[in-house]
Amino acid sequence: MITAVDGDNGRAPGGFARRRGTASLRVGVATIWLSVIVLLPLAAILWQSVGGGWEAFYRAVTGNAALESFRVTLTISVGVTIVNAFFGLLVAWVLTRDDFPGRRLVDAVIDLPFALPTIVASLVMLALYGPASPVQLHLQHTKWGVGIALLFVTLPFVVRSVQPVLLELDREVEEAAASLGANNWTILTRIILPALLPSLLSGAGLAFSRAIGEFGSVVLIGGAVPGETEVSSQWIRTLIENDDRTGAAAISIVLLAISFVVLLILRALGARAAKREQMAG
Repeated sequence: MITAVDGDNGRAPGGFARRRGTASLRVGVATIWLSVIVLLPLAAILWQSVGGGWEAFYRAVTGNAALESFRVTLTISVGVTIVNAFFGLLVAWVLTRDDFPGRRLVDAVIDLPFALPTIVASLVMLALYGPASPVQLHLQHTKWGVGIALLFVTLPFVVRSVQPVLLELDREVEEAAASLGANNWTILTRIILPALLPSLLSGAGLAFSRAIGEFGSVVLIGGAVPGETEVSSQWIRTLIENDDRTGAAAISIVLLAISFVVLLILRALGARAAKREQMAG
């Protein structure tokens, strides 16, 4: 009995067709799911944001209150991202390179902000830094209070982005550099950081995106003081309470656009850094 096979590799052409059909099915299901869960809601809010026309959209996003909320949100979020990029890298380094009692417990605690409802995080911040602060540090209705709340909820993004890469780094390269006379600073800046840069940028981008859209963790500690602690998400709530859904949708679209552009830029930089590191290796 003669079986038709593919002339290049001896495999039956029917197997290739089946695999291709299965792959197409997976792609189709993934695309439909992505459309239903992500694209359709985004399209709906975009449609609502321009429901009153582009002039109304422009007025909504350029009003004094909107601009002040953008200023507060972006200023605090950028600062939080920079701080968490540094300390997130430090925490990831300690968890992967240092052995100390309770390391597994600390590793589990890192994920706590993911598990806690954000309003609980705000209650925690209020209990610690509110009027009855046990540490005598009153940060309610201040930018510092908002910043600390955002640091709390965004730290895991950097740690969990960097930690797996640190675990996979080849220690032999570091040992070889040390044997050739390189000091710790040279090893860190010339070997370790270039390898970590893509994951560090990715984690920082996720932390920034979470910070500019955060609401629950800042609602109590921040107090929504206009021009001081009122972030854009709180201004959106105010607009909804005033039955201005078009304005709320317009502010949301601006935040989405900023988040998308920042993520796109950071991932492009990360991909370029990874490619450069691969070529150097």
